[in-house]
Amino acid sequence: MNANEIAPRPEAPETANWRQLVKRYQAPSLSKSLWQLGNTLIPYVGLWGLMYYTVQWSWPLTLALAALAALFLVRVFIIFHDCGHGAYFRSKWLNNAVGFVTGLLTLTPYRHWKWQHAVHHGTSGNLDERGIGDVWTMTVQEYASASKWKRLHYRVARNPFILFGLVPLGLFLIYQRIPYAKASRRDRNSVHWMNFSIVVYAFGLSWIFGFWNFVCIQLTVTGVSGTLGVWLFYVQHQFEDTYWRSGDSWDYTASAMEGSSFYKLPAVLNWFSGSIGYHHIHHLSSRIPNYNLKACHEAEPFFQQVPEIGLKRSLRSLHLRLWDESSGKLVGYPKGS
Repeated sequence: MNANEIAPRPEAPETANWRQLVKRYQAPSLSKSLWQLGNTLIPYVGLWGLMYYTVQWSWPLTLALAALAALFLVRVFIIFHDCGHGAYFRSKWLNNAVGFVTGLLTLTPYRHWKWQHAVHHGTSGNLDERGIGDVWTMTVQEYASASKWKRLHYRVARNPFILFGLVPLGLFLIYQRIPYAKASRRDRNSVHWMNFSIVVYAFGLSWIFGFWNFVCIQLTVTGVSGTLGVWLFYVQHQFEDTYWRSGDSWDYTASAMEGSSFYKLPAVLNWFSGSIGYHHIHHLSSRIPNYNLKACHEAEPFFQQVPEIGLKRSLRSLHLRLWDESSGKLVGYPKGS
């Protein structure tokens, strides 16, 4: 083992049993899934209906409603996310159908995203497998040996105003429109079909609202929800004591338990985010529907031995930039760099 690498932690006795422990929470409930679909999609569509009336006489109210719709769209994305994991319904057909519709609302190609996200789950925390479905993270040594322009590129990409301001809009409006070269032909085709569907969707709502009204509302909804979504994803893996390993020292269970945070949110934010703050549970078993994550976390002491991050502590992650292999922590930029 390289002298700079962190030695793997000894496996806890409970580790061998976690696969059995999560099984009881993996079965989706049709009634719970349908109820969640209703209490998410109906308010979301209803808010668009209200905006149709308010846009004629009060833009501030319309934009306030758009920001509220964005919170519901985060919840829509969690449903989309669960469908992509095959966790929302027992029926594969239902998962795919609801996944496509919720993908349209979130401007995300279902099958293509499903493939990318599966790569994320299989490689999260693996230094040798960075590049698909993760936040660009360099090691201290890589940054020190990088060219001036690559350092500048990295600093720009990790700047909070870029990462949580421009990146979300770029991600959902542009990046998701382009198929990844490594994707299968079917997954690449799913991007084209989604792009066509979005054109139809945009044309229809433009006809109802007026083109510029629709553009302003959609940009607000997508921008706010995208920022919240990117922040959730960021803080769930980018915290000081997170997990990065290379080679044979990488371990799936350790990556889930040490490299995925328990983001402890107030109840209302936990509702809008579909309990995705219980991210360690989700990474242990992506087949658990979002409405079972909390119960699974609370069922076994083993699941509670994870980094717990509250709102205040989560803000500190904004200052963490590089993975320090010698200390096994995320750190800021070196002084004077």
